[in-house]
Amino acid sequence: QVQLVESGGGLVQAGGSLRLSCAASGSILSINTMGWYRQAPGKQRELVAGITSGGSTNYADSVKGRFTISRDNAKNTVFLQMNSLKPEDTAVYYCNADIYSSPYYHRPYWGQGTQVTVSS
Repeated sequence: QVQLVESGGGLVQAGGSLRLSCAASGSILSINTMGWYRQAPGKQRELVAGITSGGSTNYADSVKGRFTISRDNAKNTVFLQMNSLKPEDTAVYYCNADIYSSPYYHRPYWGQGTQVTVSS
């Protein structure tokens, strides 16, 4: 079994910062892409940022220049540093990871979600 456990969400004023963490544990051989998604009330889940095992990153246009994704491969952990937060960043943030449990089998896993609320 594989688990993704997120932490770091909370309430912050506009212009503030938060750092999200997501640690993967369990039967893990290796991890391919890791990423962060978010879902605001009444909206579809959307990709915020992704990072490959080699460190290549991509970001949603709405967060470019404000958010930074990084990972610690030795600890199977991915981070999301969020700066200059805006009220429209308010959402539940979900961690996602494409995990190999054996040499020929991989699948995506999701964390339970962590609430980020930005007040104006």
